[in-house]
Amino acid sequence: MLAKQQQLWIAGPVGRLETLYVPAQGMGRGVAVINHPNPLQGGLNTNKVVQTAAKALSQLGFHCYLPNFRGVGLSDGQHDYGRGEVVDCLAVADYARAQHPQATQFVLSGFSFGGYVALFAARTAKPDALLLIAPAVGKYTVPAPPAFDALRTLLIQGEDDDVIPLKNGLVWAAEQGMPVVVVPGAGHFFHGQLMLLRQWIVRLLPALLASHNAD
Repeated sequence: MLAKQQQLWIAGPVGRLETLYVPAQGMGRGVAVINHPNPLQGGLNTNKVVQTAAKALSQLGFHCYLPNFRGVGLSDGQHDYGRGEVVDCLAVADYARAQHPQATQFVLSGFSFGGYVALFAARTAKPDALLLIAPAVGKYTVPAPPAFDALRTLLIQGEDDDVIPLKNGLVWAAEQGMPVVVVPGAGHFFHGQLMLLRQWIVRLLPALLASHNAD
């Protein structure tokens, strides 16, 4: 876990959402919401991939909010298989952006199930960048929508992902002409390669944001 993170309680549609807040390093440029993997398989906001993304985004100057969705951890409500989690995500995004009005950029991120949720939330939230880590596309009965903007989306996946097969991400991205960053030899949880994952986020996301701002 990150040394400076704080526990917050954010009002959601069905009650309080237990949320971890990681402050931006240096002058805050924006806020980020990072969604956890499937809670039915143990996914929480303390997940190492989620925490790695928070480290990278905090380093880049983003105030990071890591919610536990409804029914997860100490959050109120019950798991809703992605439907209610989308509105939970939007509630956290609204709260986060209101706390930092001078930090204008917004990044929406998610790992696995959290990436699936982020794709639906992005249609409303319209982030400056969408960071997807092994998103659960091609996994659920309700198919994942296209990215709200392929040019503002960074998708990173492990070559040897045994939970969300790499081909799922490649097929989904190909439909939109979107490149995919493939980490050789990495599994779904990036065991032994979390530092590499962090480095790729730090290296690639600023270019994505810069190209958007230049439009």
